[in-house]
Amino acid sequence: MKVGLLFPGQGSQFVGMGKDFYDSNDKAKEMFEVASDAIKTDFKKLMFEENEEINKTEYTQPAILLYSAIAYELFKNADFDYAFSLGHSLGEFSALYSAGAIDLADAIKLVHERGKLMNAAFRDKVGSMMVVLGLDDETIENICKESGLKVWPANYNSDGQLVLAGLREDLEKLEPVLKEKGAKRVMLLNMSVASHCPLLESASAPLRDLLDEYLKDEFKSVVSNVSAKAYNTKKEALELLPVQLTKPVLYKQSIKNYENDADIFVELGGKVLMGINRKITKKKTLPVTDMASLEKVINTLEG
Repeated sequence: MKVGLLFPGQGSQFVGMGKDFYDSNDKAKEMFEVASDAIKTDFKKLMFEENEEINKTEYTQPAILLYSAIAYELFKNADFDYAFSLGHSLGEFSALYSAGAIDLADAIKLVHERGKLMNAAFRDKVGSMMVVLGLDDETIENICKESGLKVWPANYNSDGQLVLAGLREDLEKLEPVLKEKGAKRVMLLNMSVASHCPLLESASAPLRDLLDEYLKDEFKSVVSNVSAKAYNTKKEALELLPVQLTKPVLYKQSIKNYENDADIFVELGGKVLMGINRKITKKKTLPVTDMASLEKVINTLEG
């Protein structure tokens, strides 16, 4: 079976993520140690115990990446053919790890620094993101353009589900306008950083420098959030990943572009994309979140 590997992004974190892997597998324990050493943080405490750090961007990102990386390492020995890796937002960095573009320690350092750069861009302003349900893309795009507000489309998740990013006060102003135009639901998210919009421009150049330091020259195919097309070289990554901060995530476009290249999708370290995929494709998406689901997915592929 040809498998498209999927990796969730920020917002999928929860206390207890990865604990079943850690308790059951020496490889998982080893990867926790590598991550902890990389940024001098106790990842067991970060991911298994109630704490405030798990929801801080600079720690959320490495925690999610570690969870997905462990799921991938335990899954990769299954009998399947690799089609491509596709991550949603932060998940693109997990996808790069799975594709052999970056070592685990460097990936942890990279997304930790990415989180800090994103926070720094919002030191003097308050950003946020907002989910809009029930309107077509063009209608929302036109509303954003005509509003004159600092608000942009950020995540094209599925038909009828688009996430906006921008200044919190501007998103709040846009909420009644979207409802008047027929949105079924408009929900402001509890975030202070607006991802995938021009407000993160200041983080792009420093991120490129980090990517240049950490990425390998060639790797397996990864589908870009920016272009919805696959790439497999450092040169391409250095063009795409810095602007990924300021450009929208073309998730549904990516699935539609590559669904025929895979017989099945496997989401590593979450179930969020499985839910979104039901609205995009008829291809099945199976999640790997613990040892039981790992065994179930492997049995499905090998059966």
